[in-house]
Amino acid sequence: MNAPTEAADQARRTIRVDLAGRAYDIAIGPGLLDRTGELAAGLLAAPRVIIVSDHTVAPLYAARLAAAFEKTGVRTRVLAVPAGETSKEFTGFGQLMNDLLDQRPDRKTTLVALGGGVVGDLTGFAAAVLLRGVDFIQVPTTLLAQVDSSVGGKTGINTRHGKNLVGAFYQPRLVVIDTDLLDTLPRRELLAGYAEVAKYGLIDEPDFFTWCEENGAALLAGDAARRSYAIEQSCLAKARIVAADERETTDLRALLNLGHTFGHALEAETGFGPDLLHGEAVGAGMALAFDLSARMGLCPAVDAERVRRHLAAVGLPVRLRAIGGGNRRDWQTARLIDHMRGDKKAEAGKLTFVLARGIGRAFVSRDVDETVLHGLLDDAIAA
Repeated sequence: MNAPTEAADQARRTIRVDLAGRAYDIAIGPGLLDRTGELAAGLLAAPRVIIVSDHTVAPLYAARLAAAFEKTGVRTRVLAVPAGETSKEFTGFGQLMNDLLDQRPDRKTTLVALGGGVVGDLTGFAAAVLLRGVDFIQVPTTLLAQVDSSVGGKTGINTRHGKNLVGAFYQPRLVVIDTDLLDTLPRRELLAGYAEVAKYGLIDEPDFFTWCEENGAALLAGDAARRSYAIEQSCLAKARIVAADERETTDLRALLNLGHTFGHALEAETGFGPDLLHGEAVGAGMALAFDLSARMGLCPAVDAERVRRHLAAVGLPVRLRAIGGGNRRDWQTARLIDHMRGDKKAEAGKLTFVLARGIGRAFVSRDVDETVLHGLLDDAIAA
C-alpha cells in the first residue's frame, strides 16, 4: 500500500447504520470519490452500475466516479437530470425511469446517486421501483446531502400537494462522503447544509449546538477538520436515530423533522424554486419552531433567541423578509397554514410540529393551538 493510500485510510471514518438485514456503512473522508469502486467491492450484485447525476454536478465529478468503478472492472453508464427540484416531480421522474430502462438494466444492476439531496431522493426512489427494486449507492456532493438526506433511506418525489408525498423507505448499500467535494460548493449551499448540522444539536445534543456556535463560522469558511467533525457527528446522530426507528413508526425519527413543518410550507409558497433552498427553509423553520415553543410557554425565550441569533449570524435567512434576497413577498398566514395541512406528518387534519422545551430537548407535538400559530406567523410576516 502506497503512502497516499495509507494516509487516506487513516483519515477515513466509517460509521455503521445498524439495521437488521439492511445494515450499511457510511465512509467519510477526503479523496474518497476516486476510491468508490474499491469501497463498493463486494457489495455489487454484478459488475454494472448506472450513475445518476445532474447537469451541474455531472461535468465536475461523473467521469472521475465512472473511472473509479471502471478500474475495478465495473461497467458504468452516466445519466444526468436537470438540476433543481423540478426533477423531483412526476414528469422528471418518468423521464428518468425511461432513460434508465433504455440502458436495459437487470435486477443486479446498481444505481449510484451522485449529487445533492434532489439527486439522492430521486435516484433512491428510482432504485426502489425499478424492476421492483435494485440496489443503490449514495455519493452525496453537498453538505446537506452528506449530513442528512443521503443517510436513512427516505426517498421520494414532490407533487403539487407538497414535498416528498410520494416515495419509499429504501436503504442504500453504501454511502460515500468525500469531504473534498465541499471545496467547490457555493457558500449558499454550504449554509443550507449547515442548518441540518445545527439541527442535530437542537434535537438532543446541546453540547454539539454549543460546538456549532463556537465553530460554525470556521467550518463555513473552509476549515477541513471542523467540517469533517461536523459531518461525522451528524451522521452518528442520524445513524443512531434511524437504527432505532427506521420507518418513523414512533416519534423518535420524527424529531429529525425539526423545522420541517414550517420549512416545507415556506418552500411550497415559494414554488420550490431558487429563492429558497431546502436547508434555508429548515433554518427558518427551526427558528419559528423555537419561537412557537417559547410563545406556548414550553421553551425559555432566551433559548429561542439563542437559536435565531446563531442561525442569523452564520448567514441563514431566518426572517421571512430575508428569503429570496430580501424581496418582499406577499406572505399570507392562511396560505402557510394550508400548506402545513398537506404535510405528510399531519394526522386527521391536525398539524404536527417538532417543538422544544429548550436547546437539545425537542419533542413531537400534535396539540398546537392554531390561534397561537396564527399570531406567530402574523408577527413573523410583519417583522
